[in-house]
Amino acid sequence: MEDSTEFILQDQGSRMVHSSKDNPILTVATGALLAGLYGMWTMFALPGFRKVPRRLKVPYLPSSKAQIVNAMQLLEGRRGQLVDLGSGDGRLVFAAYSVGLQCTGFEINSMLLAYARVKARWTGVAPSQANFVNKDFWKTDLSNYNNVTVFLAPGLMEVLGEKLLRELPDDACVVACRFPFPQWPHQASQGDGLDQAWAYDISTVRSALGQA
Repeated sequence: MEDSTEFILQDQGSRMVHSSKDNPILTVATGALLAGLYGMWTMFALPGFRKVPRRLKVPYLPSSKAQIVNAMQLLEGRRGQLVDLGSGDGRLVFAAYSVGLQCTGFEINSMLLAYARVKARWTGVAPSQANFVNKDFWKTDLSNYNNVTVFLAPGLMEVLGEKLLRELPDDACVVACRFPFPQWPHQASQGDGLDQAWAYDISTVRSALGQA
């Protein structure tokens, strides 16, 4: 009589357990590999794991090429200082630098920060034009910047908006990638879907929210 599917699965599972018990070296090696992969993931995907409160932690997710193009179109004609909040590997900072903005990227993930700094040196970008700092932007006064780019989780946009409204000058422009600021009227937008970006004029936002 043919074995049922259930019996076959039970038999295979039993063999896997016995095989694991019979080969402790394989078990240890598998555990070490999984631990190593998890360690690498936490270094790259969870920036500044112990430096930021849990509610403000954001996994690293790089901007797409289309997203960067959309953000740069929204910044067209802008001048002055730009800050990228959570700059990752620096790709958005380098793009903003290429259109004439003086840029600073805030990043607390040491691996991503090192990569961005090495790339800047390798490509000949002067620190005075594109600088990457190991600082928590949540604890930093951003009043010196009149251009801001941000690509964070949607759950953080409201609390970030409160901080930006407190600190940014009236002539500041904020560009949000993928996730807009709730209740903020946008001045313009580019793209659609996951690559969409929104531009906000801080003076207009303050007026609309009764904070002028």
